Amino acid sequence: MFNHIQSLFLKILIFLIIIIISCLNAASPDPVFSENGMVVSLNEHASQAGIDILKKGGNAFDAMMATELALAVSYPSAGNIGGGGFMVYRKDDGKTGALDYRERAPINSSRDMYLDQNSNIIEGLSVIGGLSIGVPGTIAGIFETHEKFGSLSIEEIISPVIDLAKNGVIVTENQLNRINENRKYFQLVNKSQILFDNNFQKNDTIKKM
Repeated sequence: MFNHIQSLFLKILIFLIIIIISCLNAASPDPVFSENGMVVSLNEHASQAGIDILKKGGNAFDAMMATELALAVSYPSAGNIGGGGFMVYRKDDGKTGALDYRERAPINSSRDMYLDQNSNIIEGLSVIGGLSIGVPGTIAGIFETHEKFGSLSIEEIISPVIDLAKNGVIVTENQLNRINENRKYFQLVNKSQILFDNNFQKNDTIKKM
């Protein structure tokens, strides 16, 4: 009786393992291989901008700059020109380093700027309006990277980004959800209508007319 239960349990366990492996294989895309270089980002358009730079003979830093700027056009949640970022790198000679270009608080900022006279938090003051804004660092980081490591001209690096902005970006389901989630904030801080006030649908093209 005990051996029968063991055998049955083993069969069930093997069956479950097969199901799990099948599910994992079905959910995982095929791997991508490249001999000369690869660009990975959260948006296909941005990755393509980086690839275009590599094909022009640019180095990895050039491709990073193009991808960063293209994300600002195609996936603002992952790339920006109004915020900041940081870069960790390892060169082909083994040297490593980092560049911090995160946004910083304005010079007149103070520790208690979001508190009322009773030291209570003023709700919303730190996230909406002029006092919630930091001094952007992204563009400074791009130009610092270019000065230190760039091989192509800035004009060449931003060329695919300009093309992307002119041709427009296809709305994915994830982007549509982000736009809808944040539309109330767009309307709150902008007195006039902006591009993201439009009622976009999946696969629409976001393009400045």
